[in-house]
Amino acid sequence: MENDILRYDLWIEEALRQVVLRALRITMTEGLPGDHHFYITFRTNVPGVEIPPSLRAQHPDEMTIVLQHQFEDLNVDNDGFSVVLHFNGKPQKLKIPFETITSFADPSVNFGLQLKTIGLEDDDFEDLNINLDNSYNSFPTIDTTGMGEKADSTGENISNTPKKGEVITLDAFRKK
Repeated sequence: MENDILRYDLWIEEALRQVVLRALRITMTEGLPGDHHFYITFRTNVPGVEIPPSLRAQHPDEMTIVLQHQFEDLNVDNDGFSVVLHFNGKPQKLKIPFETITSFADPSVNFGLQLKTIGLEDDDFEDLNINLDNSYNSFPTIDTTGMGEKADSTGENISNTPKKGEVITLDAFRKK
């Protein structure tokens, strides 16, 4: 599939990581609402992960952190996030690239994601375009009302949809 230009596997990974990015960005700016809290599991043995040596020794392959009551300085960018957590009463800064996250969960709403990191090459992750800035404008708006108006990401109307009162049959799309 890696030579195929329709990389569904990468698109799914990108979409799932967008969920994590969006949740962390909202938490960074608004804080955690209500009972929400996050369990984030990530690979520790990957370049780009920055954790104290003592934590890396305890968790040589993978580590799960909880963002709930006691975390500080959460900073999120398009590549990953950093946060200060307390371990044995001492504040420790962790920097975690999104590509190293293997699972994300918010138990307060019974939500969880399993993310694929094993099996994707480093070049594949470079193809991921995790960027929340104006991401809602990057996809066309589709008319779900049947009124025949739809706009692309620039707001321009696209006129290839049926106009009000125009009848379309599905026979043209059925196999005979």
